[in-house]
Amino acid sequence: MIRLIATDMDGTLLNAAHEVSNENYEAIKYAQSKGITVVIATGRAFYEANGPIEKTDLSLPYICLNGAEVRDEEFNIVHTSKLTRPLINKITGVLKKEDIYYQVYTNFGIYTEDPEKDLEIYVDIAEKAGQKADVKKIRANIQSRIDNGTLKTVDSYDEIENRPGEIILKILAFSSDLSKIDRAKSEISESQSLAVSSSSRGNIEITHSDAQKGIALEEIADQLNIPMSDVMAIGDNLNDVSMLEKAGYAVAMENGAPEVKEMADYITDSNEHSGVGNAIIHALKDYDR
Repeated sequence: MIRLIATDMDGTLLNAAHEVSNENYEAIKYAQSKGITVVIATGRAFYEANGPIEKTDLSLPYICLNGAEVRDEEFNIVHTSKLTRPLINKITGVLKKEDIYYQVYTNFGIYTEDPEKDLEIYVDIAEKAGQKADVKKIRANIQSRIDNGTLKTVDSYDEIENRPGEIILKILAFSSDLSKIDRAKSEISESQSLAVSSSSRGNIEITHSDAQKGIALEEIADQLNIPMSDVMAIGDNLNDVSMLEKAGYAVAMENGAPEVKEMADYITDSNEHSGVGNAIIHALKDYDR
């Protein structure tokens, strides 16, 4: 019997407009009415993950930054896994050697050294997903994030190191040159202290090895005294693999990566067709019997 559900956001819970569809919303509310805990599990930082959710009345725990930060329903931070200076030096050394652009995620915000590079990256991501990139809209979104403080510009990432109380939780690297991505991913993965995944073909998400969606989900299940056999996880890409492997019922999105689909117990509809909601209703169809 399903007692805990974890869902990824981008490419999963959210549609292309980065919204929670009414069908997904109603299915989550239905699950909650049955006493089932529903958790957000995302690569996003909390301050960007909460945006689409706060437009609804949903109250949910968050696994953010692939597990580097966990928050309860009241947004209290209950766990963090930071990157140490030696690990940061290893990561950035490889990325600089390959000339790969990256952003730095901390407990205070997301940092960029070049917003124009961010624009190029988001245009490339849209085009790789088969979508027509709306450059004007993407630029406006980047500026909005800068204006509201979730995206911060710095001349050098070295500035972050000396800020009291600030810790680095994740590094997100991008390149349209996939051979560079593959080489960097392979070299960084050699460190057993690092977890390396991706949310699209052209990026690398790097956190401490303790910071993985699957580990965080397992800890939440343990706190709720729920066996992993009673846990359902829904995702679309490689940063979802750790939680899909641990969950008793693994669901892949129709738009998911082939590797994710291969490991799934069930393949639901795409994120554009409320696949999360459909998966929840499918899994709980016998709940009232």
